[in-house]
Amino acid sequence: MRKLVLFALTAAVIALTSCSKPKGQLTGIYGNITPEATPYGMVRIPRGSFVMGPNDQSATWAIQPNQRDVTVESFWMDITEITNGEYKQFVVWVRDSIARTQLARMEVDLGVEAEDAKYFSVKYDPYNEAADPDTILNWKVRIPWKAKWTYEGDEEENATYLAVNKVFYQSGDKTEERQLNAHVMNYSYKWLARDQAKLPGNSFNPKTGKYHDWAEVTIDTAYYDETGKIINKVIKKKLRQRGDLISRRIINIYPDTMCWMTEFTYSYNEPAMLNYFSHPSYGYFPVVGVTWEQAQAFCHWRNAQYQNVSKLPRAQEYRLPTEAEWEYAARGGKLNSAYPWGGPYIRNAKGCFMANFKPLRGNYTEDGYFLPAAVGTYDPNDYGLYDMAGNVSEWIDDTYDETTSSFALDMNPSYKYEAREGDLKIMRRKVIKGGSWKDVGAYLQCGMRDFEYQDVCRPSIGFRCVRTHIGD
Repeated sequence: MRKLVLFALTAAVIALTSCSKPKGQLTGIYGNITPEATPYGMVRIPRGSFVMGPNDQSATWAIQPNQRDVTVESFWMDITEITNGEYKQFVVWVRDSIARTQLARMEVDLGVEAEDAKYFSVKYDPYNEAADPDTILNWKVRIPWKAKWTYEGDEEENATYLAVNKVFYQSGDKTEERQLNAHVMNYSYKWLARDQAKLPGNSFNPKTGKYHDWAEVTIDTAYYDETGKIINKVIKKKLRQRGDLISRRIINIYPDTMCWMTEFTYSYNEPAMLNYFSHPSYGYFPVVGVTWEQAQAFCHWRNAQYQNVSKLPRAQEYRLPTEAEWEYAARGGKLNSAYPWGGPYIRNAKGCFMANFKPLRGNYTEDGYFLPAAVGTYDPNDYGLYDMAGNVSEWIDDTYDETTSSFALDMNPSYKYEAREGDLKIMRRKVIKGGSWKDVGAYLQCGMRDFEYQDVCRPSIGFRCVRTHIGD
């Protein structure tokens, strides 16, 4: 009884204190704490420690990193690799944005005023009336995909037809037989050059309220030249404000559907696999033929879509996983597990293979599939993640270096280098993990690592996204 009275008195004191904040005292400013909802198609990986590194000797006798204990923060991770259908949403968005841009330019060329325009509006800076207004695309109006050439000199209708058809190939002059023009699927995005912000000489000087006079940054910039060619280049500039740390890149984001032909010598994979990305039958298969740079562009686009609807002040960004995050998630909470399913073998008790890879001596169909399988075909690990071994290898955010384990921190370890134009090719290597449908069983191990160059695509490499979880 005495404990109940004491609890009631304590609750009353807390209630009175919270209702009547003392004036003139430090009370703090706190927002409403709302638990972060689980992102669609993702699973939460709890924070924890594990032994990172190989469980076995290298199958290629390569230099192996040392095993060591590391700690990883909690994060969200895609349950499966990004599928053709999910990546196609990105491609369609880029297609639509290009079409709307062309339609907006068409209206400007025709002299349509902003208040009468369908496809664009303008936004003025109230603090700088002399500045040029920003043009904003109108995403509420439908794109007139079925616009036709009138042959009768209707300037607006014919201009609309030409603007829409900028994103299509045409099989004949002014025909309706159109096919998506992959060569115009260019995506422009910006990011903060964190590697430049970290440089010791680029720290902000609180005494003067500005950056040091000698502060300088090396950033990426991109633009179209007078012929319409994409120019990505590296520039050096003085660091005078935070905006000077913004890098920009323009990249074509359409997958290389010809990688099935260029990857293999003396083989005949073209009949079905040339339609691997476009055919509806492959919608739930992992997207391949994308470079590390294209995967980065996808992450930036996905983040922009989420930021437009998120109610959080600044939600965590979608990105590629670090090597430590990927390996920690692949092990499924099992200590020293060689494979995602936890056992030391690649067959289960019934003798069935546990993943899609190259079993035995080239008998690709022995595991049930010839080439990639639909995502989620095999059982998930204990975290609920599918295909962490086999099917397709996965791009990792980290730069590949044989000695990373000797210098990376043991808390969220990661080694990143922003490779730019002119850098040595060896600096453009990125880590890939998990093994693929054309790799032998040794590459399925959680601790196995390999690399590929960031501007190279393969029919055996895909990716999945992560997002840091906060609020624990």
